Parts: sequence; C-alpha cells; structure tokens
Amino acid sequence: MDKIPKIDRQREHQANERTFLAWLRTSIALIGFGFAIARFGIFLRQLNIAITQQQPPVHQLSNSENLGVALVIFGISTIALAAWRYNEVFWQIERADYRPNRLMVWIMTGVVVILGLFSIPLLLRRDKVPSRYSVPNQPQSRNLQRSTPKLNVKNGAITTQYKQIFLFLNSSLNNG
Repeated sequence: MDKIPKIDRQREHQANERTFLAWLRTSIALIGFGFAIARFGIFLRQLNIAITQQQPPVHQLSNSENLGVALVIFGISTIALAAWRYNEVFWQIERADYRPNRLMVWIMTGVVVILGLFSIPLLLRRDKVPSRYSVPNQPQSRNLQRSTPKLNVKNGAITTQYKQIFLFLNSSLNNG
C-alpha cells in the first residue's frame, strides 16, 4: 500500500470513480431509450387501432417493445458490470497491482452491435395499412391550409375524414 504515493493513489481512485459515473450515465441512457422505444411502439399501435379500427399485425421477435426491453435489460446489466469493475479496480489500486481488463469493453461493444443489428429489421419493415378508404394521391393544398378542424368523435371512433388523412400520411411515409 505504501508503494504508491498517497496523492497518486487518490488521483487513480478519482479516475476510477469518473469511469464508474460514465458507465452509470450510459446505463441510465440505455434504460431511458429502452423505455421510450417500448412505450412509443405501444402508442403507435394504439393510434393505428383507433384510426383504422383494425388490430395491426405484431411480429413476435422484431417489434419495438422487445427492442425496448432488451435495451432496459442491457442498461441494468451495464450498471451491474460497472459496479463490479469499479470495485475490482478499487482493490487493484489499493494493492498497487492494477491490470487493465478489456473484456468489459468487448462485451459492451458486442451487445451494442447485436442490438443494432436487431433494430435494422424494425427500421426497414413497412407494414401496409389496409386501405378500405380512398386516399387521394396528392394532398389538396387548400384543405391543408385551413385552420385545424374540430375533432368529431362518434362512439369512440374518429370520423372517416381523419382516417383518410391518417391513411394518406401513412402511405406517403411508406412509399416515400
């Protein structure tokens, strides 16, 4: 313990703490992104049901809820590994036998690459919305320039005009 001057040991401990806090911020971001992705996917599905009155197909493996849950689990495991690594480095500094370990970096890199590859099908998938209603090919500019119309809801369903707008926007996003 006396091999390293006290000030140098203090600096090394502070660097170890900064590294741990960086991993903590990363894990909080992963958990937050996972939660947002999962909830936004549920919101989009509910919006689709409210407008089209049809249950959209849900893919068992490649959906936003699964990606969100995977990010939350990854964020939780990241902070657990960071705490373990912090403690390991703390005792290595105290014993003056610090040995860098790149295994955690490779594990995190591998998991991020795998999650990134799993998100590609979500980005490329284009679910077709059944077109029960006729949708114009080009928007009528005078209709879009009007002030925001009042929302007419009858028995919990949005009127046909709003369904057509939603279907048009959805088809233009899928085709464009």
